[in-house]
Amino acid sequence: MTKHPAIYILTNQPRGFMYCGVTRNLPRRIWVHKYRVLGGTGAKHKLTQLVYFELIDDITQAICRQQQIKKAPRTETIRLIEQHNPQWLDLYSNIVD
Repeated sequence: MTKHPAIYILTNQPRGFMYCGVTRNLPRRIWVHKYRVLGGTGAKHKLTQLVYFELIDDITQAICRQQQIKKAPRTETIRLIEQHNPQWLDLYSNIVD
């Protein structure tokens, strides 16, 4: 997967703590989370499972989409994930070359 703006949702377990982020390089960013290269929320809550992502044409649109997801009720975020990934599988292998 080449560099492309994207939003993503990470979790530590199905229906567990969730984090929504935005990036220009999804494979690299998820790798950073998986191996806890940086501290912060992801490392603290062991957010290593990529359960949802969207590729978006423009970084500004990606930021707007991230904000929509962050502002949505938790139940809507869970519904979004389960529509696309009902088993809450780690999708990391789907994005790495």
